[in-house]
Amino acid sequence: QAECRKYPAAGRIEYGVFDLSESGAAERMIAQAHKRFGRIDVLVNNAGIRSYHKFGDFSRAEFERSVAVNLAAPFFAGQAVVPVMRAQGGGRIINIASQLGRVTYDQRAVYGLTKAALIHLTKSMAYELGKDGIVVNSISPGPVKTQPVLDRMRADPADAQRRIDNYLPAGRLGEPAEIAELAHFLATTTATYLQGEDICIDGGYTNH
Repeated sequence: QAECRKYPAAGRIEYGVFDLSESGAAERMIAQAHKRFGRIDVLVNNAGIRSYHKFGDFSRAEFERSVAVNLAAPFFAGQAVVPVMRAQGGGRIINIASQLGRVTYDQRAVYGLTKAALIHLTKSMAYELGKDGIVVNSISPGPVKTQPVLDRMRADPADAQRRIDNYLPAGRLGEPAEIAELAHFLATTTATYLQGEDICIDGGYTNH
């Protein structure tokens, strides 16, 4: 919030803290935003967690928490915001999925499962909500310079470089600003014929 307020044109900025693994938290988040602002024009479902294990070693608790945050939270946040957007004549919903919702990788079975389901949810929402002026799309980032990724790179720099060389034709990790720029486009473009699409921005990861 403090960082955003550095920009003169930022306007009114508020925040709330919610544990989206908890039942009802997504709905409370939407209700609070609506109460504070009186309308909701854009919902970006960006919360996500990962759990790394070989298939066969995942606990039920890890599975359920991943599904709760990565899939159930955007599902119920989306459901909660629909009446608001319908009443105001439309809106935008952007789900942040992953390139691992399209392709597989070792120890990512649960994460990939939730993101593949989120891509399908995006298409289902778009199919049903388009007539209400609600535009729904998803973004599937590849490896990006977020803190967890940087931490793993520092733990094993040689392996990290090998993965970049082998899997990323762009030869580098993505920048968070590149994902934000795409989200901004989807939130503001007048090209509302773009509906129900999953846009992969992964440095070429899925091209092989």
